[in-house]
Amino acid sequence: MITLWTDGSANPNPGPGGYAVIEGDKPVALGSEKESTNIRMEVMALIAAMKYANGEPCTIYTDSEFWKNVLTKWAEKWELYDWTKKNGDEIKNLELVQEAYGLYKQGNVNLVWTKAHVGTRENELADVWANKARKGATL
Repeated sequence: MITLWTDGSANPNPGPGGYAVIEGDKPVALGSEKESTNIRMEVMALIAAMKYANGEPCTIYTDSEFWKNVLTKWAEKWELYDWTKKNGDEIKNLELVQEAYGLYKQGNVNLVWTKAHVGTRENELADVWANKARKGATL
């Protein structure tokens, strides 16, 4: 079983963004965008984590309750409504929602929400590396 920790960062928000995927005590995926948001970086970290797991059973920890809800609750309904919300409103970052949901459905993923900035070692490490990625760090 693969265990991964993810985090995304944009500072200012919107502004330069970075994300990280941590396995054990080291980053296994980093990425950035020159102009992004925290929300985009959080899902890009989840996408990178699911790609890294490559269909193997995995537990992915995220401090984004929003993205956990998107993937485990809301996206299934949005897909039924032809990728709109029930009220017809558009879905922001739709291409990322669709990519992440596709990977989530294909993979053997247990997605777990964890509270941010409470001293959980792996979550803090993911935050540190997401900020390093935002500033240009690569693997």
